[in-house]
Parts: sequence; C-alpha cells; structure tokens
Amino acid sequence: MSQSGAGPYFFVLCQLRKLFFLLYKVSVCGVALSCLVQAASAAEIDVQFPKTIAWSAYPTGTGGYSQAVAIGNILQRQYKVNLRVIPGRNDVSRLATLRAGRVHFSAGGSESVYAQEGILNFASRIWGPQPIRALMSNYSDSCSFTFAMASDAGVETIDDIKGKRLTFVQGAPSLNNATSALLSYANLTWDDVIPVEVGGYNASIDAVLNNRADMAGGACNSPPFLRIEASPRGLTFARFPHDDAEAVERVRSRLPWYVPHIAIEGPTIPAEGIQVFTSAYPLLVGLDSSDDALAYSMVKVMHQHFDEYKNNAPGATGWILDRQKFDQAFIPFHPGAIRYYKEIDAWTDAAEANNQKNLHRQAVLRTAWDSFFPNAPEGYMEFEQTWITVRENALEEAGLITLGEGL
Repeated sequence: MSQSGAGPYFFVLCQLRKLFFLLYKVSVCGVALSCLVQAASAAEIDVQFPKTIAWSAYPTGTGGYSQAVAIGNILQRQYKVNLRVIPGRNDVSRLATLRAGRVHFSAGGSESVYAQEGILNFASRIWGPQPIRALMSNYSDSCSFTFAMASDAGVETIDDIKGKRLTFVQGAPSLNNATSALLSYANLTWDDVIPVEVGGYNASIDAVLNNRADMAGGACNSPPFLRIEASPRGLTFARFPHDDAEAVERVRSRLPWYVPHIAIEGPTIPAEGIQVFTSAYPLLVGLDSSDDALAYSMVKVMHQHFDEYKNNAPGATGWILDRQKFDQAFIPFHPGAIRYYKEIDAWTDAAEANNQKNLHRQAVLRTAWDSFFPNAPEGYMEFEQTWITVRENALEEAGLITLGEGL
C-alpha cells in the first residue's frame, strides 16, 4: 500500500491512540479521586477497628441478635470490618465470653447490672462484682421485658396470672428476676404461679407453643413471639397500668433501672400502645479494661450511621442519641464512650454526676468483695449467702440501695 493510501488509516490510528490515552488519564484520575474521597471520609470519621470485632448477644432470632447483625452490615460495607456475633443462651455465657476476652463487647440486658452487683448467678466464687462499663443503650418503641401470654390462657388482667404456668429459664437470672419484679406488681411471687423450667430463651417460647406453659417473658418485639401469635393459641401481652403508684413502686424497688413505658411496637400491640415497663435492651457493655479507642470508635459509628441501620432490625430505632438516659443509668460508662459523647456535647453535668455515683457504687462493691473473699466459706451455698449479707451491709453503710428484695 502506498504511503498516500496509508495516510487516512494512519490519521485514524493516531486519533484512537489519543482517545485511549485520554480515557486512561480520566480513569487514573477517577481512581485517585475515589481514593482521596475514601481517605478523607475515613479521616473525618476517625475510627480504629481491628479486622474482626466480636459481640456476644442473645440467641439467634431475638431482637438483640438481629440488631447486632444490622450494625455488623454497616461495619462491613463502610469499614471492611467483620462483626462476629456470638449468641449466648443465658446471662452467664454472654458475659463469660466478655470476661475471657473472646468478645470485645456484649449486647445483652439486665445481666450486666447483676454482674456489676455480684448477685444471682454472679454471686459465686468465680464471679463476684464485675467492673462493667456501658457504651450505648437501646430504649426502643417496644419494651425490654414483659409477659407474652397465650390468648387461650384466660388472663384478662395481671391479677389473673395467679396459678398460671410461667417459664423459668435456667441460668438466666436477669429474665427470672425481671419476672419476679413484674409479678410483684400484682403482689404475687413465684410461689403464686407454676414455674416451668426451660433450658433457654427460645425454649421458653417452645414451652408456650407446646402448651407446657401459659406465658413467657421477653421483649415486646422479640421475633420468636411471632410464632406464638401465628399459633392456634394466639398472643396477648400483659398490661401494667401506670396509675397504680404503689404497684409501680413495687416493681421499681426491685429493678430501679426499669421505668414505666408505653410500648407501640410488637405483634398484636394496638396503635395507641400498651402500658408496660422497660429498660435498656440491648445494653452494649464492655469492661473497665476494654480498649479505649475501640469503645470510642464503636459508639461513634453507631451514632453517625444510625439512619442506615435503624430500620433494618426490630427495635433498632432505640439506639438514637436522645434516648440514652445518661443521667438515669445504673452502670458507669466507658471512658472511650464518654470521650465521644463529650465531643458532640451530649455529656452533661448531670450525666457526669450520675456516672461518678455509679463508679462509687462499684468501688464499694469491689472493696467489700476483696475484704470478704480471702476468708470466705468453702461451701457453695454458705459462700453465696455470706457474700450477699456482706454486700448488703457494705451498701447500707454507704447509704446505697441494696437490691436485696426479691433476689
């Protein structure tokens, strides 16, 4: 082919080369810009995470577990961090993994208070009062604990619970003590009902479904309650009218971290809601030894990405900042969490005063335990009973509530 004939082809080839080079530059610049944006975003968030974070939580299918998974999805998408959620069938197992360092944090319930206090299953020689530290609390539109009853059980009012079959979850003092407190609303105790022992939370639902029990305790929006609703027995939630001041006080004297509440979220609950009690559930906690930067980062991400996970699990809306109730908490907060709350001006003087009060309570309990333990009785029952007496005396001397009634 002559040089003149090749001219048009040569011109086209040159133009294509220029086009490819231009596209290459645009692509490279685009990647660079994307990296810069990601780097700027990471710098703005300023979080520090290991490649894998571990939480303990209630069993699969519960609201707490579902919320942990929803938050884990955010960590994976935004930070390439895996959140491993380890389900614990009872109170001790959830906090045992935390104390052993197998998980970084625990998303549980009232067991954190009982561990702080060194009572119930935590009154044993291998436990005692624990230096629990709160990171964040969930006060949802549901409720943390109430009675879910089979509709065919014939319970019209809370007084009708007398003589009914009520699940008792082995190894779950937080559930069983909450049950005891709610029974006290109607001046009832475990002696006034028929306890049905079950091996775990989900087993309590099965007991109702299989007609071994008439009712079980749990969060209003707990997914397993949908099974009771769909069953031939049907689902009805107990109601605890707030206008009976003496009944309300009986409950709160046993569980001071429980507050009267209107629940509007949960199966069979009408739009106007029902009067119940609630507490923080889940309550995300660590220990005083939990890493400061990790606690700070966890709280920061959960706050800043709230809108992205709030609708992805039942009750997740309760993690919102304005429901944290810093000045009413019964457990001190972790310094890493406090650092973030101070950064966003959410930590008040009242919050700090309450936190110092809770730290003082833990110090009183720790001093009592350290004084008691070296010469403690060897027998299991004698050990526990003596410790409970020592504990209550120490709290009374310090002018602090003992939580002794109903335990």
